[in-house]
Amino acid sequence: MARSKEFDVDAVLLKAMKLFWTQGYEKTSMQDLVEHMGIHRRSIYDTFGDKHALYLMALKRYSDTVWSSIEQRAQSSLSAKTAIRSVMEAAIAQSEERPKGCLMVNTAVELAMHDPELETCVNQSWSGTEELFRKLIIKGQQAGELSASLDPELLAPYLNNALIGLRVMVKTQNHTEKLQQVIATTMSILD
Repeated sequence: MARSKEFDVDAVLLKAMKLFWTQGYEKTSMQDLVEHMGIHRRSIYDTFGDKHALYLMALKRYSDTVWSSIEQRAQSSLSAKTAIRSVMEAAIAQSEERPKGCLMVNTAVELAMHDPELETCVNQSWSGTEELFRKLIIKGQQAGELSASLDPELLAPYLNNALIGLRVMVKTQNHTEKLQQVIATTMSILD
């Protein structure tokens, strides 16, 4: 008969996710994970597999959490412009509960070129965001809020690139007004 876990799997996965987010994959050792997650090394291997498998699970958890937040913000907005701005502002929102920046961006920079599986995760995430922007642009055009001359297929990747840039800037910028100005300039392309 299998023993039941003596820890909350989701809670320790969240701890691993935050540690990878803060330190990156390469700088995070198995000993760091043991100490931060508060479980034994054997429990990590038995529950999650090796460090790479744990990272993939942490990245999926991150992606699901961020995507849920982005969709919620987009759906709660009455207008397409407000939804797009809300997604951009989520990237610069500071919180004591989460590290600065974006784990997906960190993964793209640190690992995607060397790990096809992680490259796929990053590209899927960014494609999802582009598709959301594309749908919001079309929604705005159908509502007469955005010009019909805007090309959703060209504008969606542009907006995603601006969002990725904001996620990078958040790691080094403490000037919220500067980040807000970047959002305002990005939004001006929709006028």
